Amino acid sequence: MEIPSNINTSSFYFILTDLQGLEGAHYWTAIPICSIYVLSMLGNVTIMYVVKTGPSLHTPMYLFLSMLSMADLGLSASTLPSMAAVFLLAQRKIEASTCFVQLFFIHTFSVIESAVLLAMAFDCCVVVLEPLRYATILTTKCIGTIGLAIVARSVALHLPLPVLLGRLQFQPVSALSHSYCVHPDVLRLASSSTHVNSGFGLFVMLSTLGLDATLILLSYVLILKTVLNIASNTKCLKAFNTCISHICALLLFYTPLVSLSMIHRFRKKLPAHVYMLLSYLHFLLPPMLNPIVYSVKTKEIRVHILKMLHPKKL
Repeated sequence: MEIPSNINTSSFYFILTDLQGLEGAHYWTAIPICSIYVLSMLGNVTIMYVVKTGPSLHTPMYLFLSMLSMADLGLSASTLPSMAAVFLLAQRKIEASTCFVQLFFIHTFSVIESAVLLAMAFDCCVVVLEPLRYATILTTKCIGTIGLAIVARSVALHLPLPVLLGRLQFQPVSALSHSYCVHPDVLRLASSSTHVNSGFGLFVMLSTLGLDATLILLSYVLILKTVLNIASNTKCLKAFNTCISHICALLLFYTPLVSLSMIHRFRKKLPAHVYMLLSYLHFLLPPMLNPIVYSVKTKEIRVHILKMLHPKKL
């Protein structure tokens, strides 16, 4: 991706921030950070491999799960370079153009994950509301179209971010609040007017994360209404179990995000490490825990993983 090559972009850089109070313990903090990345990569690659090699898993639910794993892999890969530079190499300097490219990929994959969670909510909604028409509504062609629309929307809305940031003025050296670049953190360091950037950033957030969260909530209102009208407790429990893994994934993704939004206005009154911790939870935990949740809660995934690990026993 090309960033506007002006004198401003080439004459300043950012300083990435360590975990507060642990600046001198790079190697100790690197252990859990690296463990999270290894588990994230291993778990999501395993999910994608199992779905690809298991013909019985070539259904909408598991195809969407593969998309979620791809988004998690992309999100992990986006934050990994700068995190590794800080915690493994103790290198905190990052060029402006590199920072802008990183924040583009971080926000793009984050919104892709949100959109995939919305697609999975739609899948659960169809399963519960229209079980007899499920196969005709969510065809392979339909799923492919949804996947392309998710990627196209995320990329198109975030392409202007690096370009708009490249037109702002910054101090020669500016310190970020994290060990990776995100748009609000970079934007607050600008020394020129940020009205256009702020307005566009708000529009992107409302038209992606805000819209997705609203539609997901609406989907579960319809699901809950339908489930409560089911007379049989067995069928009611079965319908709920269909969505339990997805609910866990939603909580992992949206809980830190909503918490960040709620405390943003009180940032000056709260310790900086609280804000930083929630940000790390938002970007690091879902890619690591989503594969674990689906492996534990979804019998089909669990069985295929066990077959892959112990082919002679099963």
